[in-house]
Amino acid sequence: MAIWNLGSINIDMVYALPHMPEPGETLAASSFDQGLGGKGANMSVAAARAGAHACHIGAVGPEGKWTVDRLTEYGVDTRYIAQLDTATGHAIIAVDPSGENQIILYPGANRALTEDQIGQALTAANAGDILLMQNETNMQAEAARIGHQLGLRVAYAAAPFDAEAVQAVLPFIDLLFLNEVEAAQLQAATGKAPQDLGVDDVIVTLGAKGARHFNGRDGSKIDVPAQRVTPVDTTGAGDTFTGYVLAALDRGLPMAQAMTQASRAGALMVTRHGAADVIPDLKEVQEAKF
Repeated sequence: MAIWNLGSINIDMVYALPHMPEPGETLAASSFDQGLGGKGANMSVAAARAGAHACHIGAVGPEGKWTVDRLTEYGVDTRYIAQLDTATGHAIIAVDPSGENQIILYPGANRALTEDQIGQALTAANAGDILLMQNETNMQAEAARIGHQLGLRVAYAAAPFDAEAVQAVLPFIDLLFLNEVEAAQLQAATGKAPQDLGVDDVIVTLGAKGARHFNGRDGSKIDVPAQRVTPVDTTGAGDTFTGYVLAALDRGLPMAQAMTQASRAGALMVTRHGAADVIPDLKEVQEAKF
């Protein structure tokens, strides 16, 4: 089995500043770090590190080849990543000494995908494989429709949240990931509680309170507690959780066990600084002492 992830690939450029710049102000950064980012890339790395065959469908520009190489190093199947003339998606992140940040995000090649590219990639998929998407690329609804027609288990992580984007894929998806705020926003937009959306499985992450699974077939709920840790950086924790849940489901684990394993991975992730480059592997998650 495999997880097919139609996902963003970003270059994260992080600048440490003495304070946030005022309009017209020029500041010298005290440090600079560059790394692999994007919710899609994070989820592919998490799924691969959790033991799944993760196939990434996406695009980068001429300067983004190293991001594809990095994904390959982390165990992701990168054969379906196109190289385009459009610049690679990137984020310019300014961080002050208190940890506050400002982010400028350029979607770039992430929004230049074509239906032909997605269709060609998914011709290699098998019924029962998982198709995953987030709201950082174009072609989400089209991919969801193709995946549904091919008999894939279609999953959608509704971030960055946009009610219209979620509603466009709802008729085709089998599994929906939301955080607590997004769940409330979607309920306000649709008038429906998570278990009434017509989606078989809805998972709502609740931060330090853990996560809750809503079974859309019978209305039952499962609560999975969070591990007790002292967080230093929550970047990528939700993406790690999502990738781990799907990898466990792909291996045939029941939902409660998949969510428990993902909760451990997310807890370990928040004790580290960084995004895709520091996502834990399955052995670390299994051996972690909380």
